[in-house]
Amino acid sequence: MGSQADPSKTPTPLPTPATPAGRDGLDAILARPGRAVLAFDFDGTLAPIVPDPEQARAHPDAVPALAALAPKVASVAVVTGRPADVAVRHGGFADVPGLEHLVVLGHYGAERWDALTGTVTAPPPHPGVAAVRAELPGILDRSGAGQGTWIEEKGRAVAVHTRRAEDPQAAFDALREPLTDLASRHGLVVEPGRMVLELRPPGMDKGVALREYVREIGAGAVAYAGDDLGDLPAFAAVEELRSNGVPGLLVCSGSSEVTELEKRADLVVDGPAGVVRLLRALTTSLG
Repeated sequence: MGSQADPSKTPTPLPTPATPAGRDGLDAILARPGRAVLAFDFDGTLAPIVPDPEQARAHPDAVPALAALAPKVASVAVVTGRPADVAVRHGGFADVPGLEHLVVLGHYGAERWDALTGTVTAPPPHPGVAAVRAELPGILDRSGAGQGTWIEEKGRAVAVHTRRAEDPQAAFDALREPLTDLASRHGLVVEPGRMVLELRPPGMDKGVALREYVREIGAGAVAYAGDDLGDLPAFAAVEELRSNGVPGLLVCSGSSEVTELEKRADLVVDGPAGVVRLLRALTTSLG
């Protein structure tokens, strides 16, 4: 009896974006791949969402798919709220043939890791992060958010997760106002996400990071894939670039928890596995 092919490895046709702007963006990438920047969020896009972010790892087929595609385009970038070195470690991006020119823009672009050098460059941390970190435990105790809420240290930011609470949404709602007040007192902002509230310095967002990187590369086309509220600035950056003559494609790594990206996306795929299938289809189309 002959062996059967793994359906997950079967090439899939390149999907058609739902919008004219998205179709123009995809056409530009296919026509001039050497001028295209492809950028991706990490958690929820290249890596499945898990209850403990420390256990998050890239989808097992994501890095091979990126490595096959990267030599065919101008640049591949990972744009994440995580520290750059953490994203590199959890993604398994270092020393991968084909990803020699990968760039990871961590902490919303405040940090940068280049595969070519294997080093991270970053400015000094904002002093408000240390002040917020010291006050957070007391605020959580007084908030009534309940057990299961916990703090993630992110170096240049700090995040409060409610996914493991008895009622994650109620805990999220209970914490939003006091954490916003705390952030404001120390010159920080709150970035809400999928059952997480992140306190970080202002002026750091994925839109700024993506826009600056696209201009640095001199890209003639751009694609961005994300899944969460923190990706909305990157979506806005692509929309702005499109209005200035740089075709772009917006991809939503589908989630039932966040619908805002789906409404603005040109293409919706089924989570990280869907992103992998899209990467493979792009690689096949580029020959």
